[in-house]
Amino acid sequence: MTDADFDRTDRAIVNAFQGGFPVVEQPYEPAAAALRDHGVAITAEELCARIRTLVEDDVFSRFGTLVDASAIGGEASLVAMAVPEDRFEEVTETVNGYREVAHNYERDHSLNMWFVLSVADPERVDGVLASIERETGLDSYNLPKMQEFELKALFPVEGPVSEGDVDLSDLGPDVTTADRDVLRPRERDLVVELQDGFPLTLTPYADIADAIGTPTDWVLRTVQRFLAEGRFRRVGVVPNHYALGYTENPMTVWDVPDQDVETVGRAVASLPFVTHCYERPRHEGVWPYNLFAMVHGRSPEGASERVEQVRETVFARCGPVDNDRVDSTRILKKTGIRLAERAAANTEVSKDSSVVGE
Repeated sequence: MTDADFDRTDRAIVNAFQGGFPVVEQPYEPAAAALRDHGVAITAEELCARIRTLVEDDVFSRFGTLVDASAIGGEASLVAMAVPEDRFEEVTETVNGYREVAHNYERDHSLNMWFVLSVADPERVDGVLASIERETGLDSYNLPKMQEFELKALFPVEGPVSEGDVDLSDLGPDVTTADRDVLRPRERDLVVELQDGFPLTLTPYADIADAIGTPTDWVLRTVQRFLAEGRFRRVGVVPNHYALGYTENPMTVWDVPDQDVETVGRAVASLPFVTHCYERPRHEGVWPYNLFAMVHGRSPEGASERVEQVRETVFARCGPVDNDRVDSTRILKKTGIRLAERAAANTEVSKDSSVVGE
């Protein structure tokens, strides 16, 4: 199934619910009502069935919470390597054999392998990279996130609901944020239960509560609190952007003067089509760039136009700087971040988690 197969209702769902889905016991009722307010005739039952079909057809990679893994525990880092062409498949097999490697991509650049390392203990990053270097005989270049300017990963399509027109995130319990970084055991259980998405039923929060043996009200309040605390970025559908027609996904990189990187980064992040924007470290003599911005397009021409808009934004704020475009050519591995291990390592087991609301 591709975006060409979507009907008007599918397109409305894609645009309306990439975030801001209600955190209430019967969430499909207000969600369907919001679509009807935009001229899309649908019932709660029909909306649930549509989302289920779109997940099953891999248009949505999942439906549920988008977790900020760094706020749950552990650490993730982007790593680049220059792999000789005649050894590429061999090295891919070696790198992908590490369970700590969550994503791995081939990119059109002299640094042609880029992978994401995810660990529960931040001190293990150096050790895992040292092991990979010993096995492959190749240098790795660690590029951890220093500042995050944007991570929204929203992919609208043409349809009857414009991006941002539906936001039901205010439909949820009133909560007070907790002044602690560590998780309680029951919070850890919730994160692990949610990592693969919501149950595709009319009562997802109640079903989650049943799965972890806790009251539905606690699940609702904890999801809402984690949104307020930034542990969850949003609740909604998580698109497979390739299925939505976003087949061009260049990473743009920029050598921005250090004193300007925050100003430039925030300006680039404000562009509506920039899904990720970070400051990362340089590697002298190998990698001179410190600002990364991902853009996505539905055609080569569209992606190039967006890259040009990023260039204009950067140059307008710090003048012409060295830059490059790095395109993905192949997905080598994509298993996702192992939240269970990272959450477990950040769980304060000494606390009594039996009190509702903790």
